[in-house]
Amino acid sequence: MGSSQFAGLGRLRALSLSFLSKDKLYELSRAKSTAEIAQQLESTWYGPEIEAAAAQYKPPELIEIALNRHLVNVNRIAIQSVPLSGKAALMSYLSKWDIENIELILAAKSLGKGIEETEAFLVSSRNLPVGLSFNTIPLGELQVLLQQPDVEAVINYLVKYGYGAILLQQLGDFRKTGDLGVFTGALQNYYYQKLLWDLRFLKGDEGVLREYFKSEISKRNILNFLKSRESKLDRDTFAKHLIDGSLVPSASLLEAYASSDVSDMIKRFEAWFDLTAPLEKYLKTGNLTEFEVSMDQMIVAKYLPRFRSLVISLTAVFGFVIQTEVERQNIRRITYAKQYGMTEEYIKTVILAA
Repeated sequence: MGSSQFAGLGRLRALSLSFLSKDKLYELSRAKSTAEIAQQLESTWYGPEIEAAAAQYKPPELIEIALNRHLVNVNRIAIQSVPLSGKAALMSYLSKWDIENIELILAAKSLGKGIEETEAFLVSSRNLPVGLSFNTIPLGELQVLLQQPDVEAVINYLVKYGYGAILLQQLGDFRKTGDLGVFTGALQNYYYQKLLWDLRFLKGDEGVLREYFKSEISKRNILNFLKSRESKLDRDTFAKHLIDGSLVPSASLLEAYASSDVSDMIKRFEAWFDLTAPLEKYLKTGNLTEFEVSMDQMIVAKYLPRFRSLVISLTAVFGFVIQTEVERQNIRRITYAKQYGMTEEYIKTVILAA
């Protein structure tokens, strides 16, 4: 692809200068409260979103909403910057927010939460002109979904979208078990298979993107493995939660599931993730988040520098979008850790940096 096709990358490279430095993230971790975090964010590129949401919300909800709106705006710029040949793949990637919104709505319906408690946390293209949205499901339709009385009504309404047919196939299992995980597994399988397929037809350096997404699938499967073991789910139920496309073969995960020793299970994944350090923490704390943070840190450290090195490429556009998401995740982790009284030292250990 010629460099002229990536003229929009100049804008993304300029915007990249606005990403928060590690020192700034550490400064946020030293804040005395979530209100102080919001105040500090006012002087960053999150300032307009913080100001716009401040009239209606207070921290930590204010920060969550500002982060989501900022993410939407940045992704809109990325869509405008990507060459035509890569737009379908980028749109496939960004459909992850449709799925996150659906999962949020299903969980809200399952827990009996109303529209007021849920709507603000949707990642949606509010206040953006039609044609600049990356969502398959517009905000108005998400609001209609929130007004549905229960999980089954939400799924029936989604039949008009591609996701509805996927969810209907799992409705029988949900009725028997009440397990929302069957919907999550089905949606994630649909999402990743389509994304990997769309990346398959591009010619360039997209191999590193496919490897990155396969690592993300592997992380999700390992976390599902650990959560299922902790919840004492049987092997067949766990198998329904597996996502295809993992670097770790499904057969290896199912074989490891029979082990009674968590240390033995973790050793079986050494070829893909060295989880020795988080295992030691987990044995002391019993907190599975130790594994999630560790795998996130490994993936970010391995791939983000590679994305940034591919300056004139579709991968660079993806890298910009993914770095935006990593920054969002860092700020959310800092905010909620502060909300729950975690120490500055702990907060620094969960920050992702590359």
